[in-house]
Amino acid sequence: MGTAENTDRKEVRKQVPERVSRTGRITRNFFLHIHAPRVHTHSMKPAYTFGLGIILGFLFLVMVLTGVILLIYYNPSVEHAYRSVKDIVYVVPGGRIIRNMHRWAAQGMVIVVFLHLVRVFFTGSYLGNRSLNWVIGVVLLMVTLLSNFSGYLLPWDQLAYWAVTIGSNIAASARELTDLLGVTAAFDPGGFMKKLLIGGETVGQPALSRFFALHVIFLPLTILVLMGVHFWRVRKDGGLSRPAEYAGDRVGEQRWYAWPVLMWTELALLVGTVAVILLIALLADAPLLEQANPARPENPAKSPWYFLGIQELVSYSAFAGGLLVPVLYLVFLFSIPYVDREDRYVGTWFSGKRGLRVTAIAAVGTLLLVISQLFVMIRHGWLRDWFPGISQGFVMLLNPATISTMLFIVAAEAVRRRTSSTRMAALTLFTCTFTALIIFTAVGIWFRGPDWEFYWSPAQWPVQ
Repeated sequence: MGTAENTDRKEVRKQVPERVSRTGRITRNFFLHIHAPRVHTHSMKPAYTFGLGIILGFLFLVMVLTGVILLIYYNPSVEHAYRSVKDIVYVVPGGRIIRNMHRWAAQGMVIVVFLHLVRVFFTGSYLGNRSLNWVIGVVLLMVTLLSNFSGYLLPWDQLAYWAVTIGSNIAASARELTDLLGVTAAFDPGGFMKKLLIGGETVGQPALSRFFALHVIFLPLTILVLMGVHFWRVRKDGGLSRPAEYAGDRVGEQRWYAWPVLMWTELALLVGTVAVILLIALLADAPLLEQANPARPENPAKSPWYFLGIQELVSYSAFAGGLLVPVLYLVFLFSIPYVDREDRYVGTWFSGKRGLRVTAIAAVGTLLLVISQLFVMIRHGWLRDWFPGISQGFVMLLNPATISTMLFIVAAEAVRRRTSSTRMAALTLFTCTFTALIIFTAVGIWFRGPDWEFYWSPAQWPVQ
């Protein structure tokens, strides 16, 4: 009896498909276990994800590795920070390349995290059971911006000092409202946020110490944890999103093994990412101006480029542009998966032809609206220029930031009523706000000069 049973068991083991043992090897390997044993072929289409999430992780890895090297030579004090950075660039062997790679990887992270957010939204990848991961992604966007901003001050040059000064003033933008109400002396949330950020009213050693601790300890650890949870949720939620017609595919020709197909793909992305960053680092040096001088302001003084859209809005109204509109935008981003639950659109770019048409109309309409407002402001001024005695309250409530926001909301609601679709409304509002952000940022980068005046090119700037 025992011999017969043993023979039967051997026969059963022989009949176990090779894919089962292969899957077992994958799940027992930590680096392979972070992926599902098999991946759907639709998820591997380059034009669907563009590999943005994986590229983002690799850029973070480049930042960490280069940052550790820079940390060996950097001195976080206002007396020695600038000199230590110059030593890294001009004395330490390979230091210039390492600093350049760190800088451009950081800039790349900001660009890629925005592109990843856009890709996820327009493919409806937050729909279904993926709402939590969308929220984690939005938090990752915010932490990435903070991480980049915290590293901006560390070189302690003119560019860094005045960029952070502008950023801290944006943090204090609530003071416009409290000053208008006459309660700033008793209730000053703007001042609290500014002091929390830089440790006082001006940028100095407390600000440098805060930014250093945030940049090398707290924010990287936060990103690491959030990325881990984000990747885990992708697998927990059934892998990358895909259209409804592929949702039921579990076996057969529609899936490939993670090893070797996915792993070789990710290795190629890693090599490509590092190669691009290294090439940029060889061709373009990270900026380093003269040492920070609080007595000699930069003109124009600009925040980091990814905050220049907000700085442009702040130039119309500090409270509306620096606090009200950004907070409303974040509320909108966080609320998207809970307001829009039309799961039939999951995994489809622009939710089909109707969504593509809605997106195109929203983008063109926003372009015309924002450029028209800018034309009026640049050529003819705004309320303060037309009515010198007007209350600041009217200027705070009626400016390009608030007017655009109200019109975007009205447009989204009109689309919702016309189409009876929350997805179409979300497409409208997201496209409008993102297009406006791009335009305002572009204006801040290329067309604002000394005293924040509009110039077509730096060649038109007055000689100082």
